[in-house]
Amino acid sequence: MRSLSPTPASDLNQARRCLLEAGEVPGGLVDEALSRSWQRSQHAGLSPLGGLLEPPLCSDSELRQALQTERDFLAQARPVMDFVFDQMRDSGSLVVLSNARGLLLHSLGDADFLGRAERVSLRPGALWHESDRGTNAIGTALAEGQPVVIQGAEHYLERNGFLTCSAAPVFGPRGQLRGVLDISGDHRGHHPHTFALVRSAARMIEDRLFHARHAQDRVLRLHPLAEGLGGVGEGLLALSEDGWVVGANTLAQRWLSLDSARIGGCTLEQLTGIGLGLWPPGKVRAVPGLRGALLHARLDIQHRPAVTVVNAPRGPGTSGRAPSEAALAPHPANAPANAPETSPETAAVDRRVAAARARAQLVQAQGIAVLIHGESGSGKEVLARQLHDDGPRAGRPFIAVNCAALPDALIEAELFGYVGGAFTGARREGSPGRIREADGGTLFLDEIGDMPLALQARLLRVLQDKAVVPVGGNHPIAVDFQLVSATHRRLKDTIQAGAFREDLYYRLNGLTVTLPPLREREDFDAVLRAMLTDVGRDMGRPPIDTIHPGLLQALRRHRWPGNLRQLHGLLRTACALLPPDAVSLDWSHLPEDMAEDLLACAPPSGPAIEPQPPTAADTNLRQVSSQAIRQVVAATEGNLSEAARRLGISRNTLYRWLRRDGDAGTQTNGPAQAQ
Repeated sequence: MRSLSPTPASDLNQARRCLLEAGEVPGGLVDEALSRSWQRSQHAGLSPLGGLLEPPLCSDSELRQALQTERDFLAQARPVMDFVFDQMRDSGSLVVLSNARGLLLHSLGDADFLGRAERVSLRPGALWHESDRGTNAIGTALAEGQPVVIQGAEHYLERNGFLTCSAAPVFGPRGQLRGVLDISGDHRGHHPHTFALVRSAARMIEDRLFHARHAQDRVLRLHPLAEGLGGVGEGLLALSEDGWVVGANTLAQRWLSLDSARIGGCTLEQLTGIGLGLWPPGKVRAVPGLRGALLHARLDIQHRPAVTVVNAPRGPGTSGRAPSEAALAPHPANAPANAPETSPETAAVDRRVAAARARAQLVQAQGIAVLIHGESGSGKEVLARQLHDDGPRAGRPFIAVNCAALPDALIEAELFGYVGGAFTGARREGSPGRIREADGGTLFLDEIGDMPLALQARLLRVLQDKAVVPVGGNHPIAVDFQLVSATHRRLKDTIQAGAFREDLYYRLNGLTVTLPPLREREDFDAVLRAMLTDVGRDMGRPPIDTIHPGLLQALRRHRWPGNLRQLHGLLRTACALLPPDAVSLDWSHLPEDMAEDLLACAPPSGPAIEPQPPTAADTNLRQVSSQAIRQVVAATEGNLSEAARRLGISRNTLYRWLRRDGDAGTQTNGPAQAQ
């Protein structure tokens, strides 16, 4: 961590002259971290006195993709940024968040400083890595992995010399670098307390990321003082059911000398000498810390609330709560620890999903290609993103390409890039292509089975040579990326049909993992709960905490041909139809066509219905549902408004159901009875 004392102007000037004339900075003039940063900036080809010919900015589409990729990071960082800005309001400051590439994602600032910040592109969409902007707090914090302060002329580029910037890196619960939090202002208004504030805020974000990811895990809380447990500034260690360490915040890593590479690869007993089975929840014990210091530690077991059902029949031993085996099932020991907070896979405890994730994670760590098989909408891209975020390339680009969505005429240029003027309509400056954009990170090729046969040969060449030749170009350009592919097709059948190259298949298939369809998953309730939380947060509405029991049963029984994607779309529509403050979901909030489909899956139930036991001819679910509807209509003497209310569906849906079954004229006294 750099010293807070500003470097004297005379020493800065002499050090800068030596760097420009001799290519190195003499020792003693500036501190070592600043000297290293200046030399990295010079090696990147930047001129301290010259302006930037092309400001390093990403395109609008690239920014949108980055915001989507970093959605969980932003969700946890924004409340902290709001808090920090509220403390610094009217001080002429800017609070900025970047990702691990130095791309600015979000900022909050005073109007009187925003104009000056805009002139040097200190705004979302700008790149502030050292190789782009030279020495600066964001880029240097990324390069050093430590909090830094860069004041005035310490910036490598003269044009940034009016700034004073304090920045701290933010790490995820597996020790991976997520980004940087920065506070910038005019160098004449620097205050040393700003550095302490940004470091504390970065820890707050880290702890929020930790708790979001490990909401169902066992958490070991650590602090030098027993009174500090459960408060601000505690170390946090996440444990699987069988005692494996699956996450840790920065303080826990420091106090226990836990290298991030060991997270997921060591047990609590190996780390502290005390096994999980000997540690009753809530009991405070002493464990050895850094350099022999003792730490107080307490084990807590976290649980998410289950989704509650309303109007559920209460009998002996029932609580009115939807049965949710998923909510009670143990968290898999090897589950990745950096999924988005409310991703369906975060809450997943389906054994097949957990096993697929764990196996893919192991082989990907060795650079082996992974092929994900599953029905459309079953979460293949979600898994690919998790593998990236939990792997050694976390923080580098994650580039997703849907091979089925691109026209044949565009997919070649989109994937491999092109030189300027390579074809009619090509941009003058050319395009690097998605493969080169993934350099250093992960390339995800979705629906790889739909790639045109001619391009499969080009892709195979890239994988063999680890180099790509742009369209219209002659020279190969080296690339390094982790490959993850996905398909809903059986590629072996496609190979036999002559539509897919067998040699490419073996390049893609280092390991094949299969995701089960939603209808076969064990953890439907957990997925449903996570999606409802996700949708509610996106819409800025209260979370749903109750679901009509018949609707919940129908959701569980539905076949979901569109899988997770279909369920998510339905829940978004349902939440949009809810009143603003409503927290209960029932049939009336569904689109009518979907309500009709789900009614076929709903068992006859409800306090106003006393269905007779179905005969052998009634075993079909649609027949059972029709029987229940007829009984309610009969019980209400043909009052369809009252019948629809009791069933929890709209009157129009009830009309259509009755018409389809040929009951509209026999079960009612005519339209005049509908009120």
